[in-house]
Amino acid sequence: MTLTPRATTATSSQAQFFDYGSAANPLQKGLISRIPYYSFSASFFDGNGTELQPLDLSTQLGCEGPATGPSLCGNFIRLDQGSLRTSADATSQLFFVARGEGCTEACGQTFHWSEGDTFVLPAGGEAVHSSDDKAGLYWVHDAPLLRYLGVSTVKPVFEPCFYSHRDARAELEAIASNPRGANANRVSVLLGNNAFPQTRTVTHTLWAMLGILPAGQVQRPHRHQSIALDFAVACKPGCYTMIGTELDDNGMIRNGHREDWVAGAAFVTPPGYWHSHHNESGADAYVLPIQDAGLHTYLRTLDIAFSRSGKGGQRTLSLNP
Repeated sequence: MTLTPRATTATSSQAQFFDYGSAANPLQKGLISRIPYYSFSASFFDGNGTELQPLDLSTQLGCEGPATGPSLCGNFIRLDQGSLRTSADATSQLFFVARGEGCTEACGQTFHWSEGDTFVLPAGGEAVHSSDDKAGLYWVHDAPLLRYLGVSTVKPVFEPCFYSHRDARAELEAIASNPRGANANRVSVLLGNNAFPQTRTVTHTLWAMLGILPAGQVQRPHRHQSIALDFAVACKPGCYTMIGTELDDNGMIRNGHREDWVAGAAFVTPPGYWHSHHNESGADAYVLPIQDAGLHTYLRTLDIAFSRSGKGGQRTLSLNP
């Protein structure tokens, strides 16, 4: 009896083999870039003409742009007595009205907005934004995530949703006036959507929070694995965020990077970094962080933790704010 050898397939030319130690942590090895500290000036909104400015860090990130982080792209939109069309191959888009008033036509609806309003659009949410005067929008979407995955949107998974600044501020003031809420690590209201009862986030990938930083207060460090694209809604000089990778014995940030707030400016808080907020201005301040925490919450990878002051001033960590 003659046995015929079974044909074998050669290893593909693009295949590689690595030992665990050289490949298990590409960030530590410098094979993939760290997300940088970066701030984007509010001066864009003071210019003339209708224009879109992507907040692009793709060169630093080593990815296709525009991208502000691996999964999110922030943009400034300036409307100057005109209209501008936006579209993105994204599952989620969030627009925050930084200045002025106007309207947006999208998904068969018309939203009339003014300063402080927020609205989100699902996949396929091409939009036309208009203002009879000057206005500014902060626009964040998750197109960089889809580009990395090599996919395109198929169908929307939520309806367009509008959040009035009056209602958001009323909810925030109620939380701030409650003794329990006022003493929390973050005094804030989270924007949710009843389409996502598990994550309680503004969309299935995005998370957004309107937070107040009362005058004279320090909000102690916390961290999470989602990136934050923070927008300074309103503040006076003397408000700032400290960002760093280590805590000292008192639970405050050691050798941190200081990011001063300027109303209308945006800055990046890298994932996994401790950050604390400080208000030495004498006036209350407001901030809007937008994160990919909807996705991380669903994946159970958010890993949020808070620094507390324990007995004798020694630090303790908590999973609760």
